[in-house]
Amino acid sequence: MTSLDKAIRKLISTGCEPCFIYEAGPGGYHVYRHLQSQGLACIVVAPSLIPKRAGNKVKTDRRDSLMLARLFRAGELTSIHVPEEEDEAMRDLIRALNDAKSAETKAKQRLLPFLLRHGIRYSGKTQWRPAHMRWLAELTMPLAVQQIVLQEYVDAIKENTERVRRLLEQISEVLPQCKRAPVVKAYQALRGVALLTAVSVAAEIGDMSRFENPKHLMAYLGLVPSEHSSGGTTRRGGITKTGNNLVRRLLVESAWCYRLMARKTSILLKRQQELTPDI
Repeated sequence: MTSLDKAIRKLISTGCEPCFIYEAGPGGYHVYRHLQSQGLACIVVAPSLIPKRAGNKVKTDRRDSLMLARLFRAGELTSIHVPEEEDEAMRDLIRALNDAKSAETKAKQRLLPFLLRHGIRYSGKTQWRPAHMRWLAELTMPLAVQQIVLQEYVDAIKENTERVRRLLEQISEVLPQCKRAPVVKAYQALRGVALLTAVSVAAEIGDMSRFENPKHLMAYLGLVPSEHSSGGTTRRGGITKTGNNLVRRLLVESAWCYRLMARKTSILLKRQQELTPDI
């Protein structure tokens, strides 16, 4: 940030009022927050919504900077919503949990083909339950080297399962201190929305009041049909799949519960106990 502060002082010394623009990316929002803390205007723009000229085959930092400046002056840039620091911290925790779940799934997918190659199949009903894990622990391979491979695969599954359990506990522990905790509880009044889905939606979307109506929210998440119409011809396709793919996936999965008969299970009633009748 030292070089950035130096450039800011140089710009201010000329008597101008600088406005800073940069594309959203892996660099995060610390530059935005640093500039905002100094009372400077800063806009983070969506890279996918930046107009691009056909035939422009040269890309440099200087050209990109000039292009952003011209587009901003013309009002052609679309800014994104910068999450609050607390929401971003919860996002990191949720994404760490999703990474652990993905690693757990991959570890299981590596073990099963290994056993299949050697003609070993589990005769029980359900895999990865305690009975299946006991069966794996008692399994003996023909060769010592194969036994080492089996044990490494089993240990990898156990380690990632433990990671998932620890992260779920951490989410449950830190949630009461978060300002979005009442919203998370309210989300769980819906069928198909438990703790993890509610926390993910609250952290990824943030304050839903920033959307004027539900249509804007659905467009933001890519849950609206695509369209390619011209003249008197109307063509609509599948959903656009823009925006946050994590929240979109969770909402689609939760919506499957509404295909079934509406009933209040004991688990749902327990989640609704502390909520107001309005919710």
